[in-house]
Amino acid sequence: MRTIWAFAWGALVGVLGGLIGLGGAEFRLPVLVSIFNYRTIQAVIINLIVSLVTVTFSFIFRSGIVGLENVIANWTVIVNILAGSLIGSYLGVHYATRINEQILNRVVVVFLIFLSVVLMGHNLIFGVGSLLLPELARISLGFLAGIVIGIFSSMLGVAGGELIIPTIILLFAVDIKLAGSLSLAISIPTVLVGLLKYKSQQKLKEVKSEREFIVSMAFGSILGALGGSYLLSYISSSLLYLLLGSILFLSALKLARHKVVP
Repeated sequence: MRTIWAFAWGALVGVLGGLIGLGGAEFRLPVLVSIFNYRTIQAVIINLIVSLVTVTFSFIFRSGIVGLENVIANWTVIVNILAGSLIGSYLGVHYATRINEQILNRVVVVFLIFLSVVLMGHNLIFGVGSLLLPELARISLGFLAGIVIGIFSSMLGVAGGELIIPTIILLFAVDIKLAGSLSLAISIPTVLVGLLKYKSQQKLKEVKSEREFIVSMAFGSILGALGGSYLLSYISSSLLYLLLGSILFLSALKLARHKVVP
């Protein structure tokens, strides 16, 4: 029954993520902690594993809608932010494996609330348009933003798409749908580096006994991402962001009331 629920939640989160080009990790994290009662560090690692599967397949599914040629044409944007995010991802694992779990739990809550505000206020954020900056300043800011995104990615087990997408839009004047696919392209190696760092620190053994659960949730996420990508053309972006932001805020409140298991 536990694996069935893992599949169901994976599919649900996969749909939500696939709609806007995310791995859905920010929704999956409170589910892993509050519903399946994983310790925060276990939830982060499981989240990274499932996120890697989800963002990879979401990228493949969305390519038919956005166009792979458009993603390739913007390879400089990917390289710019990815250079910083890989460094940040490596550093994030260093802090995540040394920080008190109660503190990590609080960081997760604050991050989720921040993301909910970003999502619900997307009209204001995206309505600003790109920043008129010199090329060197734009590249520098993209690199620094990538470092911050990478740190949060590996510390909290998320792909960081909610931060990557606004960064791409504001700095490089890219359409939101294309920005979602570029975000996935950046997220894949970022999440992979975080996982490899956890592996090098022998932390993957924390979830070694949860293989069946992880496979079930990952498979559900793949199907969900496929469905979400298909629905992308039929749902209003404004309504979508408001809905996701509301769900994210409620998830943060629920996680805030959760007691950390020693």
